[in-house]
Amino acid sequence: MSRSQLLDPAAARDLYSPVMAEISAIEDLTALEKLYRITLPDGAELGHKPGQFVELSLFGVGEAPLSISSSPTLRGHFELGVRRVGMLTEMLHRLPVGARVGIRGPFGNGFDLDALAGKDILIIAGGIGLVPLRSLINYVRDRRGDFGRLIICYGSRSDRELLFDAERAEWEADPSIELHVTVDRGSAAWRGRTGVITTLLPEVELDPRSSVACICGPPIMYRFVLLSLRAQRLAAENIFLSLERRMKCGVGKCGHCQINGSYVCQEGPVYRYSELEALPEAL
Repeated sequence: MSRSQLLDPAAARDLYSPVMAEISAIEDLTALEKLYRITLPDGAELGHKPGQFVELSLFGVGEAPLSISSSPTLRGHFELGVRRVGMLTEMLHRLPVGARVGIRGPFGNGFDLDALAGKDILIIAGGIGLVPLRSLINYVRDRRGDFGRLIICYGSRSDRELLFDAERAEWEADPSIELHVTVDRGSAAWRGRTGVITTLLPEVELDPRSSVACICGPPIMYRFVLLSLRAQRLAAENIFLSLERRMKCGVGKCGHCQINGSYVCQEGPVYRYSELEALPEAL
């Protein structure tokens, strides 16, 4: 969204006025996360790209930016994965199917799908970072012939916090997907891999000439993941990072997400690493 669009009255109505949408389904993911299916009036399409976000409002409570978790290839509704971490998300988790919420958006800069086309796609998701990356994963699955290999590296603090159990089973069974999962600390029942997510990366064979990496996770993860990818000679312009944690108003007004002259809610949340190298405050 350009500055001229922000000043245009017609565009401003879309930016600032929420549309009342319905929660049409709710799925428990973990003790803290739920997946919400949101249906817009008359079944309208959200029209988003993987990596974008919306602003969700509960009147009398507030508003928060939430990453879109569904692929734009999903028709008739979209999905939001929400962790219970504050007042608004606490109230949202109490709402039943059929409740109405305000939606603004979509906002921000998503993944450059043209730049990803024909490439091997390495997904690196830490914790709840899988929520926005799920949108891209399912887009690639639905447009499988447009991309090369699909490699997913997913790490979580514990096996009890792993997301999308049923879908991960589908990914694991899909011969066109290479899935690697690890947890920092496994329970007594965990039979999978234990270790931080960077322990997965040396085992992934990448051709740096035909590969791109798409990353989202906790801030502490980025530095070590980037070191590993650069050691594998992946160019900075072929590494895409989501800084979705930094948004607030969504329209470049509050300044909460500003990194020098860059507004993450407009020029991000998805950046190429080559764009961030000159902004050390970003990572």
